[in-house]
Amino acid sequence: MSPTAPDTAPSGRVPAARRHAGPLPGARAGSLRAALLRAAPALTAYLAVRLTSLLLLALWAHRQRHGVWPILATQWDAAWYLGIADHGYAHELGTRYDANNLAFFPLYPLLVKAVAAVTPGTRATTGLCLAVAASVVAAWGVFAVGAHLHDRRTGVLLATLWAALPVGLVQWMGYTESLFTACAAWALYAVLTGRWLWAAGLAVAAGLTRPTGVAVAAAVTVAALLSLRRGFSGRALAAALLAPLGWCGYVGWVGLRLHRWDGYFAVQRLWHNEWDGGVETLRRMRQLLMYDSTPELFLVLVTATLLGSAVLFALSLWDRQPLPLLVFSGVLLLIVLGSGGVYFPRARFLLPAFPLLLPPARHLLRASPRYRVLMLGAAVAAGAYFSAYMALVWPSAP
Repeated sequence: MSPTAPDTAPSGRVPAARRHAGPLPGARAGSLRAALLRAAPALTAYLAVRLTSLLLLALWAHRQRHGVWPILATQWDAAWYLGIADHGYAHELGTRYDANNLAFFPLYPLLVKAVAAVTPGTRATTGLCLAVAASVVAAWGVFAVGAHLHDRRTGVLLATLWAALPVGLVQWMGYTESLFTACAAWALYAVLTGRWLWAAGLAVAAGLTRPTGVAVAAAVTVAALLSLRRGFSGRALAAALLAPLGWCGYVGWVGLRLHRWDGYFAVQRLWHNEWDGGVETLRRMRQLLMYDSTPELFLVLVTATLLGSAVLFALSLWDRQPLPLLVFSGVLLLIVLGSGGVYFPRARFLLPAFPLLLPPARHLLRASPRYRVLMLGAAVAAGAYFSAYMALVWPSAP
């Protein structure tokens, strides 16, 4: 299927002015160049925001006599992925808590290992470079979705807001959020433009990157199945069947490796991650907001992010966003809010939910230029501060 000649999209015929909001792999060189030029303002704004945040981190770290590179490339989850790239996965379940690396999905460490084998430098450097490159691809995909649904200015603002999120530093760490967001954004763009096989392939990649890849698979599968009501399409049916295979494949492989059908879920229990319908989330919120007289600033930020995301999802429903975006954001929220696991990384877990930023992006576009500049400046400043605080003051993992 040629990415420059999409099938009928789930929402009907793709408007001619929007067909080239972004490319997909396999696009002709001319089309790719044109799409890149169209996305240039968004990518420039994205890099400017991230470099501002990195500069503040470097200055703050210098005052505390910390190195920036270890923070970005070798600590916390980055260390787990580098360990997998170096030594592979565990063969047994074990009984130690927070110790089994089968909880981490394989695509990112496999890419690190493969690219490091043919490039100079350490695997830590390779992993960080891959994350930064993936973040730019993700920002391009975020822009493409916003520009396709509305216009170029919306796409630029959407990418800028995504860059300025309070935990946005994770986009430039040896973590999987950037790679996952890149897969998710381009999968959703492929669905919106009727490129079913690209959507399925990207959903498979997302499912091999993070546990929340099931949200991308759900969005692609639901949209593909609903499109069949307008007429049979072999590609849409294939996408519906193929999209969950990445996530299911890894979960199944872990079960085979541990010789038990619930192997992956047993690993997650050792990491204190079980779905309880939101009981633990509500308990932690209640404790922080009602009983803790000196709550940790970072935990207050996490709580505000969770509550704000729920409000933004309600606004997304009100705005009648396309169903694939609502399914993706909704399933992601359901997983994060309904988890009974650790509380502090949940703002990071919601980082890929960029469709939730469409309502504020549209609001800013309707506002006066002065208000828009003030709000964007405040968002960038707050994002830079909280990112540095997360890395240098908060004592646990981002």
